[in-house]
Amino acid sequence: MHVVAGGRHVCPVSGGFDAAEILEIAPKIGRIAMFAAPTMVHRLVEVAKATGATGEGLDTIIYAGGPMYFADIVEAVDVLGPRFAQIYGQGECPMAITVLSREQVCDRKHPRWQERLKSVGVAQVASRVRVVGEDMKDLPNGEIGEIVVSGSAVMLGYWNNEDATASTIIDGWLKTGDMGALDEDGFLTMHDRSKDMIISGGSNIYPREVEEILLMHPDVSEVAVVGRFHEEWGEEVVAIISPEKGKTVDFAELDQLCIDNIARFKRPKQYIAMEQLPKNNYGKILKRDLREMLKGPEKGGSV
Repeated sequence: MHVVAGGRHVCPVSGGFDAAEILEIAPKIGRIAMFAAPTMVHRLVEVAKATGATGEGLDTIIYAGGPMYFADIVEAVDVLGPRFAQIYGQGECPMAITVLSREQVCDRKHPRWQERLKSVGVAQVASRVRVVGEDMKDLPNGEIGEIVVSGSAVMLGYWNNEDATASTIIDGWLKTGDMGALDEDGFLTMHDRSKDMIISGGSNIYPREVEEILLMHPDVSEVAVVGRFHEEWGEEVVAIISPEKGKTVDFAELDQLCIDNIARFKRPKQYIAMEQLPKNNYGKILKRDLREMLKGPEKGGSV
């Protein structure tokens, strides 16, 4: 779409993502449209707060590639203005499943604006989206199941892998592996990848729900919630916290925050502080690495 519109591709001198550099060159270039992982948005906001930058020159920042937490996007709009839109997609249906428009991201008048802002928006024009159970039948609004999508943007199949294609595309519907729920207006809220879901004592725990609560604490910069093997319960919840620069997080305060806002069985059984969470080149937190780390000796504070 950018090529069709005659857009140009600007390569910053750093050759990578540098929030300060982007905020500095944006006013000189103007009308910038860019993609950013949620962690990149977080970094842009932190630098803007520190330097007084307003985001001048940035037209649209499309965030995708990982969960955008409610507190982070509210602050991003407050600091940088109505410049944000969200797209949900994956390699098998690239950037084409749902969209949360810039108008919807900055809307604060709708009676359910908070719920909508926590969603990934509504189905894009080229796609149909459903939430289904294991039998591929539609689930009622509000009930969590697997997200499936059909439409012209869905892949034809995996290259030279008929078995993988047959198990992933059922009657023209792509099984995304993502868990979510639809509301009555068609807004889709993601709850996690099915592989990230924690099953403790037979109960399903979605890490994102716990992460959203922990990020309400002002001293928490980033957080990742993962499951760790437990002989009795199957898995137990562990939260890995990256504090705000110069801050020390009180684990007891985090635990109380969880007790006040979510069911007790969902709260972490251990909190671990890390200066930086492991990420890939796109800024996505690598939960796989954290799960591997937890197979070693315990660190941090247990509650």
